[in-house]
Amino acid sequence: MVSLLGELVNIDSGTYDKAGVDAAGEPLRRFFEAAGLQVEVLPESTFGDAIRATLPHETANDQRPIVLMGHRDTVFPKGEAGRRPFRVENGRAYGPGVADMKSGLVMNAFVIAALARFGGHPAPVVALVTSDEEIASPSSRPLIETQARMSRAVFNAEPSRAPNVIVSGRKGGVFMSFDVYGKAAHSGAHYERGVSAIEELSRKVLALHRLTDLDRGITVNVGLIGGGQTVNTIAPHARGEIDLRYVRSEDRAAMIDAIREVVENCSLPGTTAQLTIKGEFLPLEETAESRTLFEIYRQAGRDLGFDVEAEFTGGCADSGLTAGQGCPTLCSIGPVGDGGHTSDEYVLVDSLVPCAQALALSVMRLRS
Repeated sequence: MVSLLGELVNIDSGTYDKAGVDAAGEPLRRFFEAAGLQVEVLPESTFGDAIRATLPHETANDQRPIVLMGHRDTVFPKGEAGRRPFRVENGRAYGPGVADMKSGLVMNAFVIAALARFGGHPAPVVALVTSDEEIASPSSRPLIETQARMSRAVFNAEPSRAPNVIVSGRKGGVFMSFDVYGKAAHSGAHYERGVSAIEELSRKVLALHRLTDLDRGITVNVGLIGGGQTVNTIAPHARGEIDLRYVRSEDRAAMIDAIREVVENCSLPGTTAQLTIKGEFLPLEETAESRTLFEIYRQAGRDLGFDVEAEFTGGCADSGLTAGQGCPTLCSIGPVGDGGHTSDEYVLVDSLVPCAQALALSVMRLRS
């Protein structure tokens, strides 16, 4: 497992680096094929290709598969793997994407390979490897949702947040940008002729942040701003980027409407603005079926000697897409790691096998 993990981590696979993401899929494709699985490479022109490996079950009455899901793209720029190659020190493995989520992909690969070799799975099993989760899966979302609609359960191998703690609920997130247009003028000679897009943007930032409602789990954050032409020019254009997080699916539409109203209704005469939705994650909401799935996983952990807890997080993941299709979903059942998206990212090496065992046992006990 450590060998395959090192191979994956040492391949740059930033989301926008299609060649790198595809290269990071090759070790997994070879592994799946060596295990005797049916392997499909699903081409994508802009982002990395998706990979689907299937372990069939010819005699199962219910042919809906159990899905082991994960993404191989990272947030790091090209060259990061060369600057920080894979290493293991004091029981921790380091490197770009080692926890988020290449260790989870390794775990999924070994679990489906073990089932292919020894059996025990009650239904077909699918390992789905996607390529653009870090930017809200613009190309993978249709594939993920289609797979979820025809499946009985999904285990998403994001890293466990702490030893024996998985995620049973996540916020939804919408990523937006807004452009504000004003009128340029010389800020010394003809100040009165200009209309500042930066001033209007500043007013909007304050209004957008006031939409936050912590009691309801709703946050609105303008995380990036920019604009202007030169220091001595009234700004003809300014731009911001908004991150919306929410807990309940029914809150999404009202919050989008409220944000759009703030953006498009300008208070400074002579300015205009427009809002663009760039990408989004759906919330992972608990259901009776997902709680049953968690109890199966929890009992598997107990039988292996550890007790599993579940928690809610404001972070987003592809698990919200599968849950949104009505498919029971558990998230963050991958190996234990921390520091994702930073140079301190690590995974605990001795968590690889126990997490794989808990997942395999859960799959084996998941009857229709």
